[in-house]
Amino acid sequence: MLSETEITTVEIDLLIEGIWRIHGYDFRDYARASLQRRLSLWLSNSGYANFGSALPFLLRDAVLCNTLVQGVTVNTSEMFRDPLFFKILREKVLPYLSTFSHAKIWLAGCAGGEEVYSLAILLREAGLEDRCRIYATDLNQDILKKAKSGIFPLRNMQQYTRNYQRAGGQAEFSDYYVARYDRAIIDSQLTRNVVFAAHNLATDADFSEMQLILCRNVMIYFKLSLKEKVLNLFDRCLTAGGFLCLGSKESLDGRHIAPDYQETEPRSRIYCKKYISPAKRDIS
Repeated sequence: MLSETEITTVEIDLLIEGIWRIHGYDFRDYARASLQRRLSLWLSNSGYANFGSALPFLLRDAVLCNTLVQGVTVNTSEMFRDPLFFKILREKVLPYLSTFSHAKIWLAGCAGGEEVYSLAILLREAGLEDRCRIYATDLNQDILKKAKSGIFPLRNMQQYTRNYQRAGGQAEFSDYYVARYDRAIIDSQLTRNVVFAAHNLATDADFSEMQLILCRNVMIYFKLSLKEKVLNLFDRCLTAGGFLCLGSKESLDGRHIAPDYQETEPRSRIYCKKYISPAKRDIS
């Protein structure tokens, strides 16, 4: 007879496979320990006794399934998080984007939109706002709606202001939002060149010819096989000379595409794609 732990493992296997086949959310290659913790937290707040009793309802109820997806995906962020990263982005990457009449940026895993608006502010201050298009994607449809709204708790603005200043901000951060009661509403003009779209890094196709890709603190929840798959996807999208930005706990060290990239600053996790001739790439 199986132990309770073994039964739970089987139930989670069935759940992962079921929501993939029915709803299209693919968590099969997520790091198991982290995924199981988040699933267990969802279960504890769901009212179901175990995953086995929840499974039939999750397969038939898209709204219920979406609550699970929200529990599994990590959506915590802040504007200008890791200010030094944004300072290097401003000083090293934006001058490269300025060489294009039109540049494309993919922000994968945009969560609640904090990073989208941070990047849009950098582009405005560099005079690149109308020369760049940002494709902001996320697996979670509900969190995309939140990102589009541009509404954040007013209490967060003090921290965001400090981050902005440390990132080399060139204006008053308060110029970018208006306060309404306990909410801060970000200037909607910042997203006039932003496309918000649902995208699953585990299963969906890539975008073409990006000059900058940001995917920060997303792949830490992936198994190695999925990390490699996603990095190869980014590599196909990114033009030579373009930049790939990862989170502070992520790295290209040991990854398949690593030889084709050079880190811009030590430990910045901002990588420039080298110019490599097709002949040289074939030989490798």
